[in-house]
Amino acid sequence: MRFVDELKSAVTPRAALLVVGVVALQLLFITSYVGALHHPKPTDVPFAVAAPAAAADRTTAQLAALPGDPLDTRTVPDAAAARNQVLDREVYGALLVDPTGRTDTLLVASGGGAALSTTLVKLVTEAVGAEGRTVRTEDVAPASPEDFEGLSSFYLVVGWCVGGYLCASILAISAGARPANPTRAVIRLGALALASLAGGIGGAVIVGPILGALPGSTVALWGLGALVTFAVGAATLALQGLTGIVGIGLAILIVVIAGNPSAGGAFPLPMLPPFWQAIGPALPPGAGTWVSRSIAYFHGNAVTGPLLVLSAWAVGGSAVTMLTAVRRPRPAPTPAA
Repeated sequence: MRFVDELKSAVTPRAALLVVGVVALQLLFITSYVGALHHPKPTDVPFAVAAPAAAADRTTAQLAALPGDPLDTRTVPDAAAARNQVLDREVYGALLVDPTGRTDTLLVASGGGAALSTTLVKLVTEAVGAEGRTVRTEDVAPASPEDFEGLSSFYLVVGWCVGGYLCASILAISAGARPANPTRAVIRLGALALASLAGGIGGAVIVGPILGALPGSTVALWGLGALVTFAVGAATLALQGLTGIVGIGLAILIVVIAGNPSAGGAFPLPMLPPFWQAIGPALPPGAGTWVSRSIAYFHGNAVTGPLLVLSAWAVGGSAVTMLTAVRRPRPAPTPAA
């Protein structure tokens, strides 16, 4: 009986609900990662074709007829335009058709995701090979030799995201899930900002000067790292302010369970199922991974949208954190004796 009494006192309804929540997160983790990554295949990959009019129509129709609709083809005026679209990240690859010979040139950018570049080479080679033509591949934005499969940018952003929600979680564990007043909320956001600056420069230096895994501006990566870390941390503080300690689990749900497999890290977005393609760009891991690859391999092109996404998470999280501190219920006054 003593054991039963101890068990009843230890397993409170709140503790039981938290354990159920942990199991639910565990199953969602498995579902999300396996669901997103177990069978990657390209679907409607933006792809350019540069060729004279008649050849362009024939080649575009040929690529559009590939089973499963792997490519979303468009024609461009010339080779320079095709190259610019790849470097501007408007398309993932381009085919330059040689009207006078039998060898065409395929432009890819493995820095944006080696898995998709490899897939494009296979698809296009087989498609034009059916017409008796051959393909020469040119990688216009190659991944660094120290950046295997172009994954370093993704792992870097994952590390920054982890730092953001762990910092916010530690603040909640040490001083309560909700800040006691607006001043305390400002202090938490200030501490998070300092940690974000430190984590940003640390990550940028590790992947750049120390390991040589990513090229590009260390200063730009520092700024990105600080923004990613603060955005995730501020969102976690906001969720904690709204829901208490449960906010830590909600942050893990958003950033780790939903955000990481949809970030386009292991497989770029066009290789993921539709749901993950849709949510990835709106979440911090996806926005951060896109910007880090742009900094490293694409001269900082096409970063405005993802930076706005990260800024929205940072500003929104900060605003909600302040509001929860202002609206924090005050304890009822103790009646006079």
